[in-house]
Amino acid sequence: MQQPQQPVLRDIVLVGGGHSHVGVLKRFAMRPEPGVRLTLICRDSHTPYSGMLPGYIAGHYDYDEVHIDLRRLAEYAGARFLRDEAIGIDHEGQRVLCRSRPPVTYDQLSINIGSTPRVETVTGAREHAVPVKPIHRFNDRWQTLLERVTHHPGTTRIAVVGGGAGGVELLLAMQHRLRRELADRGRDPDELAFALFTRGEVFLPTHNARVRANFRDHLRARGIAVHTGTDITVVDAGRLQDANGSWHEADEIVWVTNAGGAAWLRDTRLELDDDGFIKVGDTLQSLSDPRIFAAGDIAHQVNHPREKAGVFAVRQGRPLADNLRAAVTGRPLTSYRPQARWLALISTGDRHAVASRGELCLAGDWVWRWKDWIDRRFMARFNALPPMAEDNGQAPATSRVALDKEEHTQAISAIAMRCGGCGAKVGATTLSRALSTLRPVEREDVLVGLHAPDDAAVVRVPPGKAMVHTVDFFRAFLDDPYVFGKVAANHALGDIFAMGAEAQTATAVATVPQGLEAKVEETVFQMMTGAIEVLNAAGCALVGGHTGEGQELALGFAVNGLIDTEGDGALTKGGLHPGQALILTKPIGTGTLFAAHARLGAKGRWIDAALESMSLSNREAATCLREHGASACTDLTGFGLLGHLVEMTRPSKVDAELDLTALPLLEGAEDTVAAGLLSSLQPANVRLRRAIRDQGAWVDHPRYPLLFDPQTAGGLLAGVPAERAEACLAALHAQGYRQAAIIGRVREVGEALEPIVLRE
Repeated sequence: MQQPQQPVLRDIVLVGGGHSHVGVLKRFAMRPEPGVRLTLICRDSHTPYSGMLPGYIAGHYDYDEVHIDLRRLAEYAGARFLRDEAIGIDHEGQRVLCRSRPPVTYDQLSINIGSTPRVETVTGAREHAVPVKPIHRFNDRWQTLLERVTHHPGTTRIAVVGGGAGGVELLLAMQHRLRRELADRGRDPDELAFALFTRGEVFLPTHNARVRANFRDHLRARGIAVHTGTDITVVDAGRLQDANGSWHEADEIVWVTNAGGAAWLRDTRLELDDDGFIKVGDTLQSLSDPRIFAAGDIAHQVNHPREKAGVFAVRQGRPLADNLRAAVTGRPLTSYRPQARWLALISTGDRHAVASRGELCLAGDWVWRWKDWIDRRFMARFNALPPMAEDNGQAPATSRVALDKEEHTQAISAIAMRCGGCGAKVGATTLSRALSTLRPVEREDVLVGLHAPDDAAVVRVPPGKAMVHTVDFFRAFLDDPYVFGKVAANHALGDIFAMGAEAQTATAVATVPQGLEAKVEETVFQMMTGAIEVLNAAGCALVGGHTGEGQELALGFAVNGLIDTEGDGALTKGGLHPGQALILTKPIGTGTLFAAHARLGAKGRWIDAALESMSLSNREAATCLREHGASACTDLTGFGLLGHLVEMTRPSKVDAELDLTALPLLEGAEDTVAAGLLSSLQPANVRLRRAIRDQGAWVDHPRYPLLFDPQTAGGLLAGVPAERAEACLAALHAQGYRQAAIIGRVREVGEALEPIVLRE
């Protein structure tokens, strides 16, 4: 996580990962604006480049070649990446409302979310058609369609509705790929029948007659039926009906028309056109709210209306970035006028393309190679990122952000040397506002809790219970305070669950970087909202804490738990027995993945999967393990798998055998350790290698370094009777611990000093 040298003075929030916004991120990466924080809110970590999507469908490119890794690009730009979806705007509060997280505040907001299929305007289209837009969701639909067609023999009729360049290009790419897939499987490619439907009298209506004639020849030569002047009004299972009442058979229907603005925009105060697109002026600002900008397909530039084409979104990136920068620094904005004519390179699916611009028409394999060169060069701008600049220790640049008098005073205070001790606490008013909406779970045994005016909590210990205490604290490893709060709470609760205890109360301690009071308040609110969601789900009441200012965002909890004084008591590390199976409930690899992420060496989807695992509570897993006879348990954290297993073997007076091939790994972890991207704690953990018998024989194994990888909010490691291990594993999988695995077994203590034996 990059730490800003300047306190945050203004927030620019980007909603959507479209082509304009990737341009904004790259320009701010090349020239950061001191005091300005960028935040990208996007549902997916990887955004497709529309110009290469047909080539991907045709099989000429793989997934990573046609997708921009937004999480990685945001990290490079020093921007926060929030993986979520916007669903509304609070104009008065200047907040973006999100589907799965607290609202995000902004000073300037930009929207670049593309268009949305308006399938509701045609009866049955939502249920029976596959919409192409938004294209970032199309990949899953395409993979499903590809699976159905290639694995179900028999005639398949595929219809594409939409006669623009997108529909024609997609249809030709699909035909090329699917026919080749069938041929490779020894099936007759003529099992497939393709048809194009368009309400217009011609297809490719915005291109010249020579371009249309060229594609007419391609469609005819490849046996594709073209239905012009055919307005589809009803979509049913396996068929389409046009406005004349005629039915057309179609087993698969792809929808490439009738796109409009996202439905949630209608509930905002933004001025929209008839299709639901945001009306913007020459500066790309909304006509109804100058704090909000829009670009790409979602924007309708009223003075310069243009076709919805990716070229305009790409070209808008620079003026959008410059105007956002001007808006937060109080400088005049500049007007942007899109070009009247543009070059379109339209592929035919088979490494052949047609160039179209005005009356120009050029065609050939060389045009496809030209297009391929242009597309790859564009993608390299965002995926082949130059090395990140090292901190040279120079004083931070002076911020150009325009501030009012009160903000100026706060900014000076934030930059100046701060007091220590209690003088470093976050102000009472700021803290009370941030915490006022938090609602900890109510427990009868909490007598004085979070919202009481007292100096400490008062908690009753129920009869027949013993207290279990633990504490954890660490600095933020990602720029999303809400998700960080969830992970930190999960991490702290792990020790309680590992001992078979019930979480009762938690006390928080946090440090927050200095800044304007509103920015500090927002960070505390986001972080503690995430934490309290996890604590409440565990039945654990947040009863108090301490929040101070510091250089880095950090959070920890002192957690109290309860366990029965009668019966089995606590699950300790010393309860392993020979013959037991060793079960691990979550995959490992968080240390190397986040070390790689900080150095731009991890794919965004790897980090997504890691965060999903880290956000998964160990509560149900602990119950399941105990129900299946677990006699010893621990949670994997900073010492890594080997360190925590050694902690179990010593007091249990046993040896243990680990199967390296059985270890559940987070996606990408093996790649990042192979690249030498390791956690800073790894060298300390590697000192425990002396606990491995015949250690020298394993040092070159690709999974060997992961034995020492420190985990954050890792899974539970437990000893379970061998005869109950498979049933336990099945139950864990059913409860959502999909990668839980039997990773080894407990052995009788041997004569060798080393307690750990490896195998594969």
